[in-house]
Amino acid sequence: MNLFSPLSQRGLQLRNRIVVSPMCQYSAVDGMPGNWHLVHLGSRAVGGAAMVIAEATAVTPRGRISPGDTGLWSDVQIEAWAPIVAFIAAQGAIPAIQLAHAGRKAGTQAPWLGGAPLPSEEGGWQPVAPSTLAYDSDYPVPEALDTAAIDVLVEVFVQAARRADAAGFGMVELHAAHGYLLHSFLSPLSNHRDDEYGGSLENRLRLPLRIVAAVREVWPESKPLWVRLSATDWAEGGWDIEQSMVLAQSLKLLGVDLIDVSSGGLVPQQEIVTGPGFQVPFAARIRHQVGLATGAVGMITTPEQAQSVITEGSADVVLLAREMMRDPYFPRRAARQLGARLEVPPKYIRAW
Repeated sequence: MNLFSPLSQRGLQLRNRIVVSPMCQYSAVDGMPGNWHLVHLGSRAVGGAAMVIAEATAVTPRGRISPGDTGLWSDVQIEAWAPIVAFIAAQGAIPAIQLAHAGRKAGTQAPWLGGAPLPSEEGGWQPVAPSTLAYDSDYPVPEALDTAAIDVLVEVFVQAARRADAAGFGMVELHAAHGYLLHSFLSPLSNHRDDEYGGSLENRLRLPLRIVAAVREVWPESKPLWVRLSATDWAEGGWDIEQSMVLAQSLKLLGVDLIDVSSGGLVPQQEIVTGPGFQVPFAARIRHQVGLATGAVGMITTPEQAQSVITEGSADVVLLAREMMRDPYFPRRAARQLGARLEVPPKYIRAW
């Protein structure tokens, strides 16, 4: 097994182990992707990645990180995604999408505008969360979801998954990382509920597992389902790798095919020890101890480093974000450096 070995999952086959990680572009209008998304995602499919995952896509307008987020809360958005999906697939890559709800981190400016929470007069909205705990001192206090709202939330994830299938996506990833809504239910630092959705680990797992089960039921059996997970909050008393292992075991039983293992993002006072491949050990531990496929992400920047993650058995795929921003053709460069063969689009053959 190496970086350019194919990987089969359900009815799909990835042509190699390089996956384009979801990268928010903050460039949609009313949740609709446009030409920027077509070129951004399409160029990485041309670049040779096996799978291209579209950015965190909101299941409801209130779940957007920013007003510029893409969405799948309306059938009209299916039509906007369909040509992008078709182009990615035509290049030999699997088109995928990450379904998300930003929770208490919703309603902010684009990063290049400062990323601060938007006041209502500038288009901001009331965020929601498991508890009335703001993400930071300059963030609004979120509205705590009641059980009726939680039931609605499960349904909007289900409907977004149906729309993703209708648009032609081959894989759906549910976002339960980086401090967004599902992660905030998991962590005791953000979930102070005293009902069936808070307190014990079993209760804190309840909503994410409900959503995974409901999505898996409507998502085609032939298509894989992934979950992005923050393996640790990097904060005392928070979510950690031990709890992640318990969750991973439950996800495996529900039919999740791979866990995309990231970390952090829940609280601003996190203390992350970074470095090349700093999150890979989390992916390796889940893979070996739970027996579930994993994806490694975070500061993976060279072909040799990506290759070692796969050959050492730490993960089944590597997910690249910033390196793919810098070089959409990273897979082709990696193939040359590692002596592998990667099919070239006929329009580009003369350059190879």
